[in-house]
Amino acid sequence: MRRVIGFALFFIGIGMVIALIAPDGIVMVLIAAICLLAGYNLFCCS
Repeated sequence: MRRVIGFALFFIGIGMVIALIAPDGIVMVLIAAICLLAGYNLFCCS
């Protein structure tokens, strides 16, 4: 289950990075970074 949640969070983070084309500033970057890090840790780390 942790791998599925990590996979989902990782790709939510990737989607948010792609959405950075919009001029919303630092909040979007922080949320994307948190999702990427949490997703990576849940998916790759045991």
